[in-house]
Amino acid sequence: MDLAKVKSLIEEFVDSKTVNAVLSFAQSDDNSTETINSIAAMFGYSGSFESEDEHKLVQSFKNNLKLLIEKTWVEKSDIALKEQILFLLEKFCNESDWTKNFSEFLTILNEAVYLMFGQQTKSGDFGEYSLRIDPGFGIFWWYVKSLPATAEWPVEKCRNAVLLGMYFLANY
Repeated sequence: MDLAKVKSLIEEFVDSKTVNAVLSFAQSDDNSTETINSIAAMFGYSGSFESEDEHKLVQSFKNNLKLLIEKTWVEKSDIALKEQILFLLEKFCNESDWTKNFSEFLTILNEAVYLMFGQQTKSGDFGEYSLRIDPGFGIFWWYVKSLPATAEWPVEKCRNAVLLGMYFLANY
């Protein structure tokens, strides 16, 4: 995904302060309350994200993503992938190691989005495509793709990165 091209498209939907908050969060050691709240607001959260009930959020995320995966019609060749994602989701939601959860979260999201959109997700213009069909989802996908595949971040930053993504999907 050409992040620079998608960034210019994102700025049609999100103010530059928020775009910069996402980029700062993803590309530096920034884990400030202001940055976290700015990203959370981009996903529709109002208030201080630090006060979000973690257990409730994980349960809502699990329920919504599970429903989304179960209701997605797939080709016969993708049935095993669908079952694998549901297994990984269950395992993920029972894990409390946020550093480990960070990369597992990204794996689950990539596979779930593949189930929903198919080969289109493998194309370089999927970010742009997702913005055009559903700007809210496109912004979320841009956030996910802005994150590094693996992170050498402190536990709290990994936790925040995952919980922010969970928040969007728990309310999608």
